[in-house]
Amino acid sequence: MTANPLQPEHERYARVERVRLGGAPVEVEWMPYGVGAAEQVAPMAPTAPTAPSSSASPTVPTAPIAPTSTTAPTVPTSIEHPEIVAGYGLLELEYAAFRRGAAVMDMAHRGTIAVRGADRVDFLNRMVTQELKDMAGGDVRAGFWLNRKGRIEADLLFVHVPDVDGTTPLTLVDVDIHDAARTVATLHSFLFAEDVQITDESALWGRLAVHGPEGAALLSNAGVEDAALEILNHDARCVSCTLAGAAAVLARRDQCGSPGVEIFLPREAIGRAWDALVSQHDVQEIGRRRARPAGWHAYNIARIEAGTPLHHVDFGPDNLPHETGILNARTSFKKGCYPGQEVVARMESLGKPKQRLVALRMSEDALPTSGSPVFERGADGEPGNPVGAVTSSTLAPMLGAASVAFAMVRTAHTEPGTVLLVPAEGGRATATVQAGLRFLPERTEST
Repeated sequence: MTANPLQPEHERYARVERVRLGGAPVEVEWMPYGVGAAEQVAPMAPTAPTAPSSSASPTVPTAPIAPTSTTAPTVPTSIEHPEIVAGYGLLELEYAAFRRGAAVMDMAHRGTIAVRGADRVDFLNRMVTQELKDMAGGDVRAGFWLNRKGRIEADLLFVHVPDVDGTTPLTLVDVDIHDAARTVATLHSFLFAEDVQITDESALWGRLAVHGPEGAALLSNAGVEDAALEILNHDARCVSCTLAGAAAVLARRDQCGSPGVEIFLPREAIGRAWDALVSQHDVQEIGRRRARPAGWHAYNIARIEAGTPLHHVDFGPDNLPHETGILNARTSFKKGCYPGQEVVARMESLGKPKQRLVALRMSEDALPTSGSPVFERGADGEPGNPVGAVTSSTLAPMLGAASVAFAMVRTAHTEPGTVLLVPAEGGRATATVQAGLRFLPERTEST
């Protein structure tokens, strides 16, 4: 297991919080990110926790929150697992930071690919499902990298760094850490005479993220200029700036139902940046933390509520883009050829894949675990044939602690309103297919 470079910072935060909270049991819970990690990612709560009722303030959790449940990532077992933070023993406070404050995340599980050269945009556009040919400096787009059978090799975020005089034009690619080296190698196999250099720079870039409505204030206090923050008011934009005295690239990416910013900066500066973000306090509220580190458990609650599925968790290398539930956010049907394009086009013309990721809401107060089978409901109300499996689940505080889940289900059973049955907590739960993956109401305010 790869040691986490921020381990001393995480441990120091826990020591400080124990003192600030009067001896509360604040401890860093570590977990390996990779195959077999799911059991550590999502242990079930020992007692039935509660969450705020639907009439409570939508941004203030008032009672314990249950950890999420996710499937084991289907990544190659030969890759060493990075060590990431599952939580700090403050799950309610960590989750609250996503909704009413600012959650700071150590993104050690993300890899960074650097693509340089005059032909890089044209080359990448010919490789992936998303339209990239018109990308300009400051644009951010997501797309799939497929194999020739149309299966998803990697889920990529392209960050087209604005050109700065005297620097080499650069596109950064965010990717699951386990996919970085393989993606670089397979993309290289398609290069001929193009002016393109593709490098796995995961060991050179430190990765953080900030989520929550107070994120902009947090970044401002850490040295990010007002002009950069103004650019980040808009989704799918990126900017070069200074953070805690270090050159950084910030990319707006909302994954958790609140504004989110992905941070790329030199690895040697990550400790300084972490401290500048996490150590902020609000003097007007008697030392309340303006920001709070959040681990994998709290992140999963927030991202499931927001309808954000993850590669290697909710879909994987055996899935087609049409099965993911995020097809339109990753794929353009107006562009030219790319590896796997014929399969994607054929599936689009046929109209229906054999299965698709859906969101389920349980009628009962019972939480299914990842991997639980999903059954059709027979005419007698009893379980019929198996039609899928749960991939992620959680109790959703913003829905009055309702049990919700993502599940990969046969297409014939994915119509909104379809009632299915799922084993949960020793019994079974009645699950209703939702109209989309997002459980939270759509935001209407400008971002």
